[in-house]
Amino acid sequence: FNYSLGYPNDMLPACKIEVPERLTVSHEALVKSGLADRCVSIPVREATEADILLVHSEDYLEAVKKTPFMTLEDLKEFTLQYGDVYFHPNIYHCAKLAAGAALQLVDSVMTGKVRNGMALVRPPGHHSMRSAANGFCVFNNVAIAALYAKQKHGAKRVLIVDWDVHHGQGVQYSFEDDPSVLYFSWHRYEHQKFWPNLKESDYDSVGKGKGAGFNVNVPWNKVGMKNSDYLSVFCHVLLPVAYEFCPDLVLVCAGFDSAIGDPEGEMCASPDIFAHLTHLLMNLAGGKLCAVLEGGYNLTSLPQSVCQTVQTLLGDPAPLPVNLDGPCQRSVSSSVRFMSQMCVCDFVMKVNYIFLFSAHSSLFTVFDQLIGCTEKMCLFFSTLRESFLKDADESDALTTLSSLIALMEQMEKNEVCSGYHLCLVFSNAVPRAVANTVLLCFNLHELQAYFIPLNYCLSDLQWLIKKTDVNTSHVRLFVLPQGCSDVSGFIQAVLGLLLPLGYEYDPSLVLLVRAPESGLSDSVWQQLTGLLQGLAQGHTLVLMQEGEKACVAPTTSSLLGDAAPCLGQLHTSVPEDVEMLERLRQTLQVDWKLLQTTGEFTTATSHNKINTHNLTACTIVIGISVS
Repeated sequence: FNYSLGYPNDMLPACKIEVPERLTVSHEALVKSGLADRCVSIPVREATEADILLVHSEDYLEAVKKTPFMTLEDLKEFTLQYGDVYFHPNIYHCAKLAAGAALQLVDSVMTGKVRNGMALVRPPGHHSMRSAANGFCVFNNVAIAALYAKQKHGAKRVLIVDWDVHHGQGVQYSFEDDPSVLYFSWHRYEHQKFWPNLKESDYDSVGKGKGAGFNVNVPWNKVGMKNSDYLSVFCHVLLPVAYEFCPDLVLVCAGFDSAIGDPEGEMCASPDIFAHLTHLLMNLAGGKLCAVLEGGYNLTSLPQSVCQTVQTLLGDPAPLPVNLDGPCQRSVSSSVRFMSQMCVCDFVMKVNYIFLFSAHSSLFTVFDQLIGCTEKMCLFFSTLRESFLKDADESDALTTLSSLIALMEQMEKNEVCSGYHLCLVFSNAVPRAVANTVLLCFNLHELQAYFIPLNYCLSDLQWLIKKTDVNTSHVRLFVLPQGCSDVSGFIQAVLGLLLPLGYEYDPSLVLLVRAPESGLSDSVWQQLTGLLQGLAQGHTLVLMQEGEKACVAPTTSSLLGDAAPCLGQLHTSVPEDVEMLERLRQTLQVDWKLLQTTGEFTTATSHNKINTHNLTACTIVIGISVS
């Protein structure tokens, strides 16, 4: 639907950023890239009055209903009642289409007709309040969608992630006393000097009454935030809270004015970061994710960001991240201040083995170099053999290593993105105490190996650095304390340690090894496998022993892009375990910038437990087919 709506130039000040081209360039980019053809187009309907009244007052609805019959003078006067919004004779129709499109997408996702999807709509919605239009927004599309999902589809918990550069105060006000909706927003704030200039946009607004702890604000007090800042906040703030909350549906206020080049945001995050942010949300709620367009005013970065988001929703591998040089001081300070307002969601870990191969040069070029250098090739394969195949005979070990190389060759040809291999035996030299998780990062062209076993059987933290006889190879080892063996701790370690390490190391291959008797449930294993596929452009190899055949089905499901099953609402771990994980992070952050935060580690109090002149109503809804 494409409407060109507006007043004569002498009737209304020009709005130079909220323009119809925002949607046309986004849709054209989806078409030209072939992404639109891969999606299911969902019919759009107008939101009913009953839908709108889920969030807005009857008086406000009645006032907006009169706008199609107003003269231009009356519309101008009506517009002046509100802040930064533009009314015209067709805006009521446009706003009903925008809200209705979001509801149609929710229907399709919640009933399983599509896996997930995105709604490209105008006008946006997250600033609109119960009885007032605001900030280009007439009806609060995502807030209406959240309550609609609860009412019609029985969703008990809804997560709303708002990555627009402006604070969605309308969404916050709608749910600030509701513990069934967790609202997260990062936004340009600059100590309340940036619009909407509200004290409630600061980090200490965590909700009210029963909703205390279910409102999460990360205010940016400077511009120029980069990919590292966004990933750091996701790993250290949003995702731990989201996993503990365990939503039935994820709604994204997808504002792309937080991308580079936007005149409103003035941030420096590249469009590809939205592929990673989307991927990190896709294992929540069993994959039920609905993104609804909000802001985004740079007509170059906006369509690029939309394409990155849709491409990831389709299951395509996320691109290699760029410019991950660590978060800025002010961004991590905001994160720490927020976490001090809440009860920390404590998590611990029990996993297996993970290899991350460096992407500083092509993985396959590296193997070509290794093949041409007998000494390096022997050292590389002897490392794998000694670590995991020491007890296997020469034939079995050679078969396993040959299979891995064959799979990597298929990756190079883009014949496959990921795969698994069943081997006959793992080495008994791998201690059972360490048979939970090891992160082994190979930087092939320098032959550096980073061993990071997460071992719950030892009684205290150990930090060991070993060096081999070869100067170009070294091993780093750390171990988690006794007691860190439950699902909550697993998620804490994966999100707060493993993912930041993996993103900063920037691998070109992830080799995930599931050791025998690891004790991992299928849902936990699938969560780990799914999250790690955001690294290395999805190039993931899984190594399992033949006795683990029961794990083949869940492993294959995860490698094919199916969302991992929900883990359920997670409990809080004991303070000693949380403090040990924090001590470990502080030790490692000297070398790994994405682990960095500022300020002292704080255990929070328990009461906050997570607990336009031209406006085009071009409403496009796309869904990702289950098949």
